[in-house]
Amino acid sequence: MDKENKTYYRPIQLLGFEILHNYNILIFLLIFIFYSLTLIGNATIIILVSSSPSLHHPMYFFLCNLSISDLILTTSIVPNMMYGVLKGGITMSIDACITQFQCFGIAIMSECLLLAAMSYDRYLAICNPLHYIHIMNKENCLRLVILCWFLSFAMSFVMMILVRKLNYCGPNIIYHFFCDFAPILQLSCSTTFKVELVQKFLACPITVIPLVFIIVTYTHIIITILRIPSNSGRQKAFSTCSSHLAVVGTFYGSLITLYVVPSNSKNTLNANKILSLLYTVITPLLNPIIYSLKNMEIRLALGKHISVWKRTYRR
Repeated sequence: MDKENKTYYRPIQLLGFEILHNYNILIFLLIFIFYSLTLIGNATIIILVSSSPSLHHPMYFFLCNLSISDLILTTSIVPNMMYGVLKGGITMSIDACITQFQCFGIAIMSECLLLAAMSYDRYLAICNPLHYIHIMNKENCLRLVILCWFLSFAMSFVMMILVRKLNYCGPNIIYHFFCDFAPILQLSCSTTFKVELVQKFLACPITVIPLVFIIVTYTHIIITILRIPSNSGRQKAFSTCSSHLAVVGTFYGSLITLYVVPSNSKNTLNANKILSLLYTVITPLLNPIIYSLKNMEIRLALGKHISVWKRTYRR
């Protein structure tokens, strides 16, 4: 006799920031401003890199894909979050919840891999400049980016299939503002040990190995920079890497803190929500700001586009 399907079809409730319901208007306005700036900033990076010949270099090609990843991350979470803040919570089906988790996974995993690819680009540019043009040509850059997106989609698809196979007949309340991996598993009445084991196994090549790779490459980069005899040369080399290091530190800092610290107590759950805001709202906003403020070529390309837009508008 077939096993009974115990999956329920009642909607899931995401409570979000229920303890701050008295400040829902203020929170909504802040998130709306951050989200709007994130859309404008990352869309500007994509437009500039796509339309400016001066930015047709590997570093900016990776940066353009990083902006696409940030847009996927924020758009899959923030609109629902804003609606939930206004309404005091949001309801969604289990299928919609798992789909949001899949989009979130694609964005997070692609960002991890793209940050590693960008560190490799900086490593070749500083530590092996004579072979940089031959290694980081257009074909290899395209292959590297396709590999990053393919691995992200493949890993996320595997996790989505495994999560969908679970039975959901337990509680239907998630004390979070989006459908993350752990909150979804808490809704299941199936044994989740195998799913958690697979998740940890897949997390290693997607998150841990890229982080170790970034640390190793930047160790070589710093050693090479310190060997540069002139102060101006060292300063220029450091300035080209500082933007990427700032983004890596912000992204991985919040990610590691969130998934390493246990989340048993209610205070820890509330702290996790704040940490989740860092990499779902703040980091996608900071990425284009950090790169544009530190990069003269992006500022020049933006200035040229603004001049063209002004002339077009005056006509």
